[in-house]
Formats: sequence, C-alpha cells, structure tokens
Amino acid sequence: MREMTYAQAIREALAEEMRRDKNVFLMGEDIAIFEGAFGVTGNLWKEFGLERVRDTPISEAAIVGAGVGAAIMGKRPVVEIMFGDFLPVGMDQIVNQAAKARYMSGGKVSVPLTIRVTTGATGAAAGHHSQSFEGWLIGIPGLKIAVPASPEDAKGLLKTAIRGEDPVIFFEHKRLYGMRGAVPEGDFTIPFGKARLVRRGKDVTLIGISGMVPTCLEAAEELQREGVDAEVIDPRTLVPLDRDLILESAVKTGRVVVVQEAHSRGGAAAEIAALIAEHAMDWMNAPILRVGARNVPIPYSPVLEQEVLPGKEDIIAAVRKLF
Repeated sequence: MREMTYAQAIREALAEEMRRDKNVFLMGEDIAIFEGAFGVTGNLWKEFGLERVRDTPISEAAIVGAGVGAAIMGKRPVVEIMFGDFLPVGMDQIVNQAAKARYMSGGKVSVPLTIRVTTGATGAAAGHHSQSFEGWLIGIPGLKIAVPASPEDAKGLLKTAIRGEDPVIFFEHKRLYGMRGAVPEGDFTIPFGKARLVRRGKDVTLIGISGMVPTCLEAAEELQREGVDAEVIDPRTLVPLDRDLILESAVKTGRVVVVQEAHSRGGAAAEIAALIAEHAMDWMNAPILRVGARNVPIPYSPVLEQEVLPGKEDIIAAVRKLF
C-alpha cells in the first residue's frame, strides 16, 4: 500500500470529493493562492479555481455563517478554521445555527457542512494558538466530532464527513500533518462511530484522542519492557462514539487510562471515563484515570509548555498507579 503524509491524505480527499460533486467547495483564510497556513490545501485552487477554493476575510463568524447558509441551500462547503483557538469567534453559528437547523426545521433542512479545524500544540505557539477544543463541542446535540490520528483515517473520515447530511467538526492535529502512513488506493470511506484497535493488549487499555494516539503507542512499547501489555484504542470520532469497542476493551483489561492533549478538567476523556464507570465498573480492577494538560493556559516557553502538556512519561506514570 502506498504511503503519504496526513496533510497529503486530507488534500487528496478534498480533491476527490470536489471532482465527484460540483457542490463541494472550500472556504477559509489563505487557503487558495497562499495554499493554506499549514500547506494542506496546496495548489487545489489551480485545478478548481478561486470560486471553489475561496479565500475569505479574517472573520470566523462570517466564514462559518456563510458555510451554514451555503449548506442549507444545497451546497457542501468545507470550511477551514486556521487555528482551533479561533473557534469561539464562530461559536454562535456552530452551536445555535448549524447544530440546531435540522431539529428546529422538523427535518426539512439539513446542514452538510464540514468545518476543518487545527488542534493542539506544535511548540512555542503560546496560549492563543495551542489549544484543544474538541471537548467543548461533544455535548452539543446535532454536531458530529471527528479526531483522526492517521493518514488513512484523515482521508476516509473526511470523505465521510463531506458526504454526510450533518455538520461535522473535523479536528486535525497540527503535529500529525507530517506523519506518514499507508493509505489505500481508490475511493474509500471510514464510518463514523467505529473506533480503531491500534494495538492489542491484555493488562491495561490506553484510549488516545487525536495527537495522543502515537504517544500512547510509544508508552505501550516502553510498558511492554516492564512486563505490562497495553491495548491502545483510537476512538476516531467522539460523536458518535464507539461505546462497544471501548467497553469491550475495558472489561477485558480491567484497567483504563484515557489520554487527551486538552486540559484534564472536563472534556472528552472525562466523558469516556464516565461511560466506562457507568457501564463497566464491576469489571474494573483499579480506578479509571485521565491524562491531559495541566489546567493552566498553554505557556510560550518551550520548557514550561513541555511541563504543561501530557507526554509519554505521564501515561506510563498513570499506568503504574493501576498495579
């Protein structure tokens, strides 16, 4: 199977869907001639023109609002928010318009809108360009939340998002853009709500979210040298969530650590931990633990940033507490 980077896989998915459906178009800040702040959209504007790869003003409220309107009118816009930290600027359009339109119209209106959002820290980008907001949105009915952690998943889940009838917040971890991995040839999609069993194990379950999946794998390899066999699960999507695989693994190992880069307080890891506590507590041999960033703004200093963000050693330390 051929290999490509996470960013290339996303660009290929966008190109294929734009060729397949003339109603698909892209919209965002500097995504056309500048080719995207992270180079993801590349030279798509040369193939599809500036009408379908549209540079926008610097207003997330306007970008998302225009995307909602276009989706309601039958288009399939893919909106890019350059940094996830800017999501709050468009939050009214996301939470009160995109998420509610189908319900409040009695099913007469759908919003096939995909919002691509970068997430996570990349190193010394400070508090306004390093945050992870996926946990903010999992409690909003009407939204789907994707957190791909491999090139194959990035492509397959993005194609599923674009073809769907509901608004999707598609979180792309900036640190993963350069990751290389196998991606199948031809047209394929990956269903939402189907987690990926990344590594089999019998002693403890590590559930990694987005950029924490590779870190969980690193921790699992080191734990193996200590005689601890760790299973690693990638949820792929947080809404819908693959409850079955998560609970099956929790029951099998009896020990669970949920890992997110977002701050530990609240968020997706807390939701997954609560799910296990409610439905599999009788099989737990130890408390369900969370690993995440410390509850302070992300510092600019690389040394302080490393101290605040979760890493391999934090995961290993959490696992050791369970035995």
